[in-house]
Amino acid sequence: MLPVDDLGEPVPLPGPPNRVVSLVPSLTEALAEAVDPAVLIGATDYCTHPPDLDVARIGGSKYPKVDRVLALRPDLVVANSEENRPQDVERLRADGIPVWVTAAPATVPAALGSLRRLFGTAWDVEPGWLVEAERLWRDVTPPWARAVVPVWRKPWVVLGRDTFAGDVLLRLGVVNVFADHTERYPRPKLDELQDADIVVLPDEPYLFTKDNGPQFFPNLRPVHVSGRYLTWYGPSLVHARKSLETALRP
Repeated sequence: MLPVDDLGEPVPLPGPPNRVVSLVPSLTEALAEAVDPAVLIGATDYCTHPPDLDVARIGGSKYPKVDRVLALRPDLVVANSEENRPQDVERLRADGIPVWVTAAPATVPAALGSLRRLFGTAWDVEPGWLVEAERLWRDVTPPWARAVVPVWRKPWVVLGRDTFAGDVLLRLGVVNVFADHTERYPRPKLDELQDADIVVLPDEPYLFTKDNGPQFFPNLRPVHVSGRYLTWYGPSLVHARKSLETALRP
């Protein structure tokens, strides 16, 4: 029986993949640290980690240059159900390229479990950083603050229900005020974003800075955090908890 990805789709893998294209920045970093950077032959323009990664660039996550991916003839392409378009995945599969699609995780354990299954199935490896991240993020701090978490502006987009970043904050004792919203990434008006204790301002996907962000929330304490530590799941989670806790606490 063929292995299946997070969405239940079969992934024909005759052996451990040696030529991999990643369409997701966090998966690129995770694969490089879990397996070997040498297995990566292609990645998106936004795959910034490892910093010295020297591979073919295939465009963005949402709009990859599929022809470039096909030309690389990878053994496997790794993608994500939220970050990548189904039509691009379908085209790759139609050309005979195995694609492993990870689900958009709603919690830290779900994210790490997804990585564990991918690494175990494709390469039969259990990286030490994965075990350490599972240990570090097991505990949940009692709630001590309420936060609004913008991830974009023009228009304003915030974290809503069932997001990985929302669970990261919850495990640090910070409750996302939009956690019960019907949408995962709602677009409220600015005046709807003021009922909280703090505003968490990541530096990606939108680059909020000390001069671009806090002025829109005059009554909330601004907290600037690394977007990679807040939204990426992979080896960065080993350092993320301490960094985020330090930034969040007054």
